[in-house]
Amino acid sequence: MTLVVLGDLMVDVVARIADPLAHASDTPARISVQGGGSAANTAAWAASIGTDVALVCRVGDDDRAGDLRGVDVHAAVDSERPTGTCIVLVEPGGERTMLPDPGANDGPLPEIPLGDHLHVVGYALLRDGPRASALAAIERAREAGMTVSVDPSSWALLRPGAIPEVDLLLANEEEAKHLTGEMVVKLGAAGARWGDVHVPAKPVEVVDTTGAGDAFAAGFLSARLNGADRREALEAGCALAARAVTQVGGRPS
Repeated sequence: MTLVVLGDLMVDVVARIADPLAHASDTPARISVQGGGSAANTAAWAASIGTDVALVCRVGDDDRAGDLRGVDVHAAVDSERPTGTCIVLVEPGGERTMLPDPGANDGPLPEIPLGDHLHVVGYALLRDGPRASALAAIERAREAGMTVSVDPSSWALLRPGAIPEVDLLLANEEEAKHLTGEMVVKLGAAGARWGDVHVPAKPVEVVDTTGAGDAFAAGFLSARLNGADRREALEAGCALAARAVTQVGGRPS
């Protein structure tokens, strides 16, 4: 069963700070450069557990995509804009704040290959550059009989009508307040729920929450493609998210 993921690929500059941010002064940090982007992260996590996965994205002509072993990458190359970059500030306790520069992501995406399920990362619908191609991808998937899910990506960027009707939304609590439809709600440390089914998160030592939602999507969707019921799929998503938060960066190490 093939999972097709459509959306962003980024380079993450991750700054782990030991103390609260000292505005207008210095805050010591441990800095690393990681492969990122919600769509690329989801595809990488899915591949890491053996799922047949394709990633449809847009990159700069700069060889900064990062490690995507096992992923069938369909990338448009932008000759003018670099691969997107995101500064990720990780605070004590693992919570993160992101400062994204979309770069090449803010352009049209290539046509999706056909598979069994299309997962669209919301940035592709919330940014003007890729929006038309993302909507076309959803239509192509529907015509081919594929199921479709969307991760809304950012409650701050949501606007009325931005997210079309799809089979399933994978939203966090804040995004869920702005949306209607069939929805899995990611609850962070409290786990996830789908309708009246709730699964708690696995207790782990949190290092960095970057990419936890992407890993959840990979585990959840992979399980559904393999016939899992609601509870089993939620458990698979939470298990992979638990792995993600114990490491630095948004992709499997």
